[in-house]
Amino acid sequence: MTTGVAVAATPASASVETLDLDPAFALHRGGKLEVRSTVPVRNADDLSLAYTPGVARVCTAIAETPSLVNDYTWVSRVVAVVTDGTAVLGLGDIGPAAAMPVMEGKALLFKEFANVDAVPICLDCTDVDALVETVVRLAPSFGGINLEDISAPRCFEIEARLRELLDIPVFHDDQHGTAIVVLAALQNAARLTGRGLGDLRAVVAGAGASGVAVTRILLEAGIGDIAVSDSKGMIYAGREGLNPVKEALARDTNRAGLTGSTEEALAGADVFVGLSGSTVSEQAIAAMADDSIVFALSNPTPEVHPEVAARHAAVVATGRSDFPNQINNVLAFPGVFRGALDVRASTITENMKVAAAGALAGVVGDDLAATYVIPSPFDERVAPAVTAAVAAQARADGVARV
Repeated sequence: MTTGVAVAATPASASVETLDLDPAFALHRGGKLEVRSTVPVRNADDLSLAYTPGVARVCTAIAETPSLVNDYTWVSRVVAVVTDGTAVLGLGDIGPAAAMPVMEGKALLFKEFANVDAVPICLDCTDVDALVETVVRLAPSFGGINLEDISAPRCFEIEARLRELLDIPVFHDDQHGTAIVVLAALQNAARLTGRGLGDLRAVVAGAGASGVAVTRILLEAGIGDIAVSDSKGMIYAGREGLNPVKEALARDTNRAGLTGSTEEALAGADVFVGLSGSTVSEQAIAAMADDSIVFALSNPTPEVHPEVAARHAAVVATGRSDFPNQINNVLAFPGVFRGALDVRASTITENMKVAAAGALAGVVGDDLAATYVIPSPFDERVAPAVTAAVAAQARADGVARV
């Protein structure tokens, strides 16, 4: 989860000058991005090559051999960061205009952490068909699509349909970025406590985009057992009112058939992953197994305060930057896209995500400690490690094109 902060209300009548007294507004003034040329235009000769008539020769070649667009334009190295503004950070459905600062920020992180160019695109539509059609029509301009802050359960269908329709990577970061970092941190937490993933029973609170993706990647990686809860309690086979996504979870998880609350399910559990915005009592954490692992990832308020959880758990992580072990998506998505773009991957496979998690966990190495199961976003080893692992796995999976 990316770091969240409480936001004070801003009077609608406040002037730009007044708003700029706040350093956050001052930093955002004029936006956080710009477009710069990569070639000089100093004279008529430069102009004739960069634009007409020289550009016509390049256009003709691409028309004859469409794949050349990847060699002679920016398409193969640029990502579209797409949202409809329906689930922005902890702010909810604030619309496309208000989502733009976040999408600019995402594009900034792509550039800063993995030298990936990204363009924020905030769409004024929430209908699934319209959104999918719009992204498909935009796709020829990009080498990858990063979906961002789209509400569940719509986000699952949107991503699935785009993956089917497009031959470029489509990645919903709220799902898979979170999942990759959680898996990496959990691999290291298990190693620290002398266990493997197969030895662990986990409880995931939250069946939204991140909760579902975390559950899926942990299943893929071989978690011993896992159960998921939503606002109505544990998800299990036969529970009434489940949507198709939760019905699939019920089929694939909760082998013990737990039917109570999240806190009841935590009794004897090895792992708690909170992605729900709810609260969990200290008593519930104390009732977990010895050497328990608690990832309380809701922002800005974790499900249980990390200092409280640390009284009972061997490892505690949050989504916040002011506590150890921050589960931050920026550890994953820049390197994932860099690796996919470098080999012109046609998609991002489950194996590529698991490989990214393994590489991220490996950065910690022998420095593993209870307060260090995941590296800092500012560790310069992170993006190269993830990039290399994703690119190698893309080749192994047969989805690389160079």
